[in-house]
Amino acid sequence: MDDAGVKKSAADAIRVPAAGESWQRTLWAMVGIQFVMTAAINFLSPIIPLMLPELGVKSSEAVDVWAGVITGSTSFVAAFASPIWGRVADRFGRKQSLLRSSFAIAIFTALMGLATNVWMFFGARAVMGAFAGFSSAAIALVASQVPERRLGFALGWLATGQLVGSLVGPVVGGVLSDLTGSYRVPFFATGAITLVALALVWAVVHEDFVPVHATGKGRSLLSGLKVVTGSSALGALFLVLLMAQFSVRTVQPVVTLFVQELVGSRPELATLAGIAFSITGLADLVSSPFLGKRSDVIGYRKVLLICLTGAALTSAPQIFAGNYWTFLAERFAVGLFIGGILPTANALIGRSVPREMRGTVYGMTASATFLGNSLGPLTGGGIAALLGLRWVFAVTTVLLAANLVWVWLTVEELRDGDDPAG
Repeated sequence: MDDAGVKKSAADAIRVPAAGESWQRTLWAMVGIQFVMTAAINFLSPIIPLMLPELGVKSSEAVDVWAGVITGSTSFVAAFASPIWGRVADRFGRKQSLLRSSFAIAIFTALMGLATNVWMFFGARAVMGAFAGFSSAAIALVASQVPERRLGFALGWLATGQLVGSLVGPVVGGVLSDLTGSYRVPFFATGAITLVALALVWAVVHEDFVPVHATGKGRSLLSGLKVVTGSSALGALFLVLLMAQFSVRTVQPVVTLFVQELVGSRPELATLAGIAFSITGLADLVSSPFLGKRSDVIGYRKVLLICLTGAALTSAPQIFAGNYWTFLAERFAVGLFIGGILPTANALIGRSVPREMRGTVYGMTASATFLGNSLGPLTGGGIAALLGLRWVFAVTTVLLAANLVWVWLTVEELRDGDDPAG
């Protein structure tokens, strides 16, 4: 397809509001809703390892392994379902995908709270992955509505909403658990708050959307796959997303256990673990809007390299953390750089494909994110069980450094005037 055809197809499929119209309202609504959803989901981050003994998991080695398996199960299933939901979003609207995903999360997190053994818990968490994809649908919706020149800015702010949620969620979940004396209450709270987010999507979010099939120029899921596999830039970014999420999520199942190693089994353990999760989100909040805005100015590749370099350099000291407060400071330092990786990579992806295919392509690249989300915790749990908790941070550092080298060698800077899919 020539440049004129790409532009015409994009204009036919998605009517993009001009500057000063409704895209700002859609963006800020989605930033708020992303915050609500992420906060609710992250209630559970510090709770899952602590709840496992109630479900019959007794030994510390088994807790390490099960924490990794359960944390990664949703994303593993979602990695295979996400491309299908991305294509559905292009056909029926990204807003519909947001409603579907939030409803599924509400139902299955409540079922996790009702689980009486680890297999029921694992099953509910895994099946939820078949309906997941809220974040990828949110990215596709925003990326299809905002002007091209503001894509880095918009996705940076969307990431900020997600990061603030990751900041607030673990602390609230830990405090809620400690105050109620129950590890199950945060699961029910997550389900209820997710239903609130669903109502907000229904009532507030506007999508200026025309179905692709209505233009007579719809493309199949196979065509979308060919776009990803046939583009060296998209193929490189697919691996960037997978490696980034893999390295970040490797530490997720061991943070609570590492805090427990540092402070002992104190009554406020869940709260302290929640803070250790959230401190990274606080740093992300400081840096992500700045990095997103700067990527529109100095270039996406340059910001991506800065983020990966900083993340690798600040991850290494966690290996040697000797007390809780040092560990918190090191987690904060990592967060200053981690937050810029995904929105910058997603902005590069969005600028590389036409608007009418962004749901499909983001659905496929979300598979990379989900695979990283899944394989990372599984690997982290296995390393912790076999070698010890500190080795997980060592592996994370190596993975971030490897991702840095990959971006340096394979990802090219997007030049001004580049056409999507050109």
